[in-house]
Amino acid sequence: MRLTKSTSHAIRILIHCARAHPRLVKVAELSESLDITQQNVFKIVNLLARARLIEAMRGRNGGVRLARPATAIRIGDVVRATEVTHVEIEDGPAGRKARRGVNQILDDALGAFIDVLDQHTLADMAAGQPPDPAPPRRKAPTRAAAAPGARFRRALHDGG
Repeated sequence: MRLTKSTSHAIRILIHCARAHPRLVKVAELSESLDITQQNVFKIVNLLARARLIEAMRGRNGGVRLARPATAIRIGDVVRATEVTHVEIEDGPAGRKARRGVNQILDDALGAFIDVLDQHTLADMAAGQPPDPAPPRRKAPTRAAAAPGARFRRALHDGG
């Protein structure tokens, strides 16, 4: 199954909130750090708040945070909040009875997919992602300023 960008953004927003817990996270911060437009962040935050996955506080000192611990948020909950979780084949030459059987098979498959996602929590995903990128390193000295062999030692030291 292919998930939408909205679901991807929702998971990234929730991971960011999990890492910032218990601090409120501003929409502008989410937008900038996740490279998502503020309009999309507002849309997704609204979906997540309606699903009771996050709490939104309005006002100058407002922001969003997880509504419950990351260990209590199942990835299946996120997918249910952002995706269509019912599949239906349109009428075709096979008739209503055949269509009902195909729809049931597809619903069962989708249910199995979401059941697997329910086995994993937001905390699992937040722990599995690399930490936020490190600040940029200082500029290396130019070749003329470096001692002979310094470039080689620096490469070994940096692991590259």
